[in-house]
Amino acid sequence: MHRLADWVTRAPRQVLGIFAALLVLAVPLAVQAPGRMTASIGELPNAESTQVTALLRSEFGEQQLNTALLVVQPQAGQPAGARATALGEFREGLEDVPGVLSVQSASELGGLHPAGDGPELVAAQIPLYEGATEALRAVRRFAQTFEEERGLEIGVTGLQAIADDFTHYAESDTRRSELTAMPLIALVLLLVFGALVATGLPMVVGVVSITLTLATLYLLASWLNISTFTQSVVTMLGLGAGIDYALLMVSRFREELSRDLDSVQAAHTTMLTAGRSVTWSGATVAIAMAGLTVPPLAYVQSIGIGGVLAVGMTVLTSLTVLPALLTLLGERVNSPRRWAVRSGRLAELSPRWHAWAHRVMRRPWAWTLAGTALLALLAAPTLGMQTGYGGAWGLSAGIESRDALDDVRGLGAGGLLSQFEVILTLDRPYDPQHDAEAFRAVTENLRAVPGVQTVVSPFLSPEDLAGAGSGGQLDGLAAAMALNERSFAPGGEYLRVTVIPDRYLRSDEIDVIEPQLRAALDTGPFGFLLGGAPVGEREFSRAVMGALPGVMLSVFAATFILLLLAFRSLVVPVKSILLNGLTVAAATGAVTLALQGGPLGELLGFPPQADVVDAMLPLLLFSVMFGLSMDYEIFLISRVYEGVQAGLNNDEAVAQAVGRTARIITSAALIMLIVFAAFIAGRVVLTKSIGLGLAVAVLLDATLVRLVLVPAVLKLAGRWNWWLPGWLERRLPHLEVRH
Repeated sequence: MHRLADWVTRAPRQVLGIFAALLVLAVPLAVQAPGRMTASIGELPNAESTQVTALLRSEFGEQQLNTALLVVQPQAGQPAGARATALGEFREGLEDVPGVLSVQSASELGGLHPAGDGPELVAAQIPLYEGATEALRAVRRFAQTFEEERGLEIGVTGLQAIADDFTHYAESDTRRSELTAMPLIALVLLLVFGALVATGLPMVVGVVSITLTLATLYLLASWLNISTFTQSVVTMLGLGAGIDYALLMVSRFREELSRDLDSVQAAHTTMLTAGRSVTWSGATVAIAMAGLTVPPLAYVQSIGIGGVLAVGMTVLTSLTVLPALLTLLGERVNSPRRWAVRSGRLAELSPRWHAWAHRVMRRPWAWTLAGTALLALLAAPTLGMQTGYGGAWGLSAGIESRDALDDVRGLGAGGLLSQFEVILTLDRPYDPQHDAEAFRAVTENLRAVPGVQTVVSPFLSPEDLAGAGSGGQLDGLAAAMALNERSFAPGGEYLRVTVIPDRYLRSDEIDVIEPQLRAALDTGPFGFLLGGAPVGEREFSRAVMGALPGVMLSVFAATFILLLLAFRSLVVPVKSILLNGLTVAAATGAVTLALQGGPLGELLGFPPQADVVDAMLPLLLFSVMFGLSMDYEIFLISRVYEGVQAGLNNDEAVAQAVGRTARIITSAALIMLIVFAAFIAGRVVLTKSIGLGLAVAVLLDATLVRLVLVPAVLKLAGRWNWWLPGWLERRLPHLEVRH
């Protein structure tokens, strides 16, 4: 740290010149980065649904696995003939759209007949992965043009449309949140610092770190699939942690200036004190975000990589750009003078908070039990948490793919987006004489499962086959031939059946129907693999939730080691991990209440159909909040540690630490609260949920935990706070953390 401090304070213009050049290169890349992110969760290696998809491609030559559904609303009072003509022209034009593989009616997809005198349903098959987004954009452009020319209303939905709308609105939510939060943050900083120049510096740190991170993610997107929600996490960390660290650094610099040091000396001292705290704090946040790289899920790993990059860039900017600016500004950091306040006010001892800490420590058991009980009460709803993949219900009403899905459900065809694909496996080529009846029995058993609308197989009825064409005998024959082609692999060792439910399935409904389908398949003589979108969604959700314990243990272990090195204690790390974990659980409980029918959800605009907590949310909340809350822990405990090292008794060291950090912690928490709360107004449920969870967590952490539970627990532990076995003391390296 000494070498870095020497360089930054002796050559500040050189430092700023280097970063200015980097920003010139980074800005164009950062602007384009969101467009290279995706909402698709992809395929899980070796998962059953992945095996089914692979077999459909290799054995059945199936390419039509990505359906865009278009709901065509006719003009009021339009004659039947004109309506049929318009629909025919629409289908013909749709077939010529680049990227469209085929166009079908709902009946051609599986004997469904949703259309009557009302809206018509048309399905366009587009590529599954490569080129899917481009094809969907072309479909939407064609539909919009046809709307304008013919006066129709056309809504587009489907799994790709839902995923692309997730990407679009997650990006727009992030931009809007930034624009909403920035003025409010500036106002808080102005009230905290009392000077415009000092107010602008934390904003600079946040913007620079976010820009550099997004530019790096743009480059990484050439090799990795980067999740859409990475942008939201980067923004939250860049603004929240960046402004947090700058608040600490700038307040310490102003404190040093008040001691008659020149700007170079003040910035150098700031680097060696507050700079060390920023480094340690950044390390704890990075450890928590790195936990997301533990699960073998590329979608989750990309968020972890983005989080680690955001924290790294924030710490780097805080330790280079910020002290370089402070060195050049000197006393001008307090300009304009008419708004300047006493420089060291944030860091000086607050008599009110000092007295409050002593009041808490006079009754430590009462405060500990009451505070813990409150957090446990807030965390209780997590016991009834239902997790899953939100799908279309993860979008707010008013978004095209979500609204069009409501229309599709009204037509009785919602199950087209929740199809189960069944591959029956034989140990020899299919023999119609011996296997046909068993194959028919399997399809009938599947059809009998409650909630199944139809089963696409070679055994569809003549009425179904006639409905798949235009009604003629020749059309029925062509449909029968098509069904046979899709149902039997050329080698004869695989059979295919498609199960279409009677509705679009929510995550909790998949859990009901999937076991019944497996039970029906178990009655037959064939082996089987069950796939399709519902199975893939459940596999992803289970993989995410299954990874949560491993992520938590990894983060706990790494954080324990870091705090052990920082504070040379076995008790402090355990206390910190328990309290932070309880805070995250309480925040997750609040989100669970909002999403699963609580009045808070209706008040904040959560869609009532969501009804499940996205499986990603507990993982994201834990990683982001556990790391950020360690900022406050290090700010507070490092002051306690300094007091103990200086010879203060335990109670006075704790009271002075609270008195000296309470203003900084509450100011930083207010800024973080603004950043996170801005995301609650978004239109993507996962983004709203993260914003709500983090806002609740930071509110609890900066008040109940830091100002009540930590002083009370430190009082109860007494001299044991700093207990470390002699053999371990001799083996640990000596590191320094202070601010």
